[in-house]
Amino acid sequence: MAAYDIVIIGAGPGGYVAALRAAQLGMKAAVVDRDNLGGTCLNWGCIPSKALIKNAEVVNIFKNASFWGVDVEGMRVDFGAAIDRSRGVVDRMTRGIAYLFRKNGVEWTRGKARLVDAHTVAVEGTGETLEARSVIIATGARPRTLPGLSVDGELVMTSREALEVKGLPASAIFIGGGAIGCELAYVYDAYGVRTTIVEALPRLLPQEDAEVSGELERVFERRGISCMTGASVTGLQLEGGVAMVTVKKDGGEQELHAERVVIAVGVQGNIEDLGLETAGVATERGFISVDGNLQSTAPGVYAVGDVNGRLALAHAASAQGVYVAERLAGFDPAPLDYALMPRAVYCQPQVASFGMTEDAAREAGLVVRVGKFPFRPNGKALGAADYEGFVKVVVEEESERILGAHLVGPEVTELLGELSMNRLLEGTARELGAMVHAHPSLSEAVKEAALAATGEALHG
Repeated sequence: MAAYDIVIIGAGPGGYVAALRAAQLGMKAAVVDRDNLGGTCLNWGCIPSKALIKNAEVVNIFKNASFWGVDVEGMRVDFGAAIDRSRGVVDRMTRGIAYLFRKNGVEWTRGKARLVDAHTVAVEGTGETLEARSVIIATGARPRTLPGLSVDGELVMTSREALEVKGLPASAIFIGGGAIGCELAYVYDAYGVRTTIVEALPRLLPQEDAEVSGELERVFERRGISCMTGASVTGLQLEGGVAMVTVKKDGGEQELHAERVVIAVGVQGNIEDLGLETAGVATERGFISVDGNLQSTAPGVYAVGDVNGRLALAHAASAQGVYVAERLAGFDPAPLDYALMPRAVYCQPQVASFGMTEDAAREAGLVVRVGKFPFRPNGKALGAADYEGFVKVVVEEESERILGAHLVGPEVTELLGELSMNRLLEGTARELGAMVHAHPSLSEAVKEAALAATGEALHG
């Protein structure tokens, strides 16, 4: 029986990062996963989808080649080649994690792990039994489906299948207007698929600032992506290679037809067949219950990432993995503030945010100022012919600290960092507005939004 400081079940962004941090801090760590290193994010989520989005961007540039003074004749697009490229990116990154494990002395076993008790993990298929002072469960989550919608992987699929299949339909319906639905709809539209998004809540990206959601929906509609918000799916029938989706909206029902339906309505934790009950690990609503330190109801057993249901984002999982590893090493890391963790959607225009929306801040009784600046007058954005969207900051009036930032536009996922850093270092909107930004750069829109919040915008 091998003995470790930590045994981690799951090699996704929560598990493998926890293992690396534990090893850095001198602990003996082992990881068990029945699939490839990197988890869903790297293999069937974040990474391959971003590779496909880049392909879609290139396709859109070629579609508008004449705008750039380039003549293109006989253009042909190959979605299968895009899928192959995305798989190549995935392969390179999984090999990178394997290298990091070897470099840091992390042991990896491929197999199905099951808790024997709170300190013992059996690996089915290898016959190994691993004993540990602490166990971290990082088994992630899988796409959730809806009652009555049976996934067959051909006509009806989840994002998992949609990121692997090489053929494209003439038409597709995406059920769910969150990050996954919007990103995949953008890719399909670029490749000429007639695309519809059906979202039950009143707007796309319902967790984002209302103005941001409205801007994204406006751009999508102009590009030809149909956005049905406030619409719920009440039925699905398959006939002759066509899916017939019944949608209820404004009290009436209508039937939509498409050659593919992609269900993108969130995730559910991978908690089955892990021996949780045997080890005394409680679950709630399909996720492992954890306290503020991410410890489960079984002392010594922790859960990080999507499987605990706190915040289904890869970078949140990694932050949780580091937090637990540092606590187990005897450190006292700062508590994780989920409200301030960044959120990002990579369709075009991109969406990025953290913290409170304007509506949430006002509902909380805070006196706020809002600074907003569009990309349209930004020289870098104009030069790139990519100027949809804006930067919006929500600022507490008295202290001028930034309560939240909400961006929609070109490369805003890369612009969010300085806003997050400002908040982390307890900066103010006035200080952000005073900082000199390179010209021309997209980041000047961030500066101008901060200046707008204090009534001092120079170009607006």
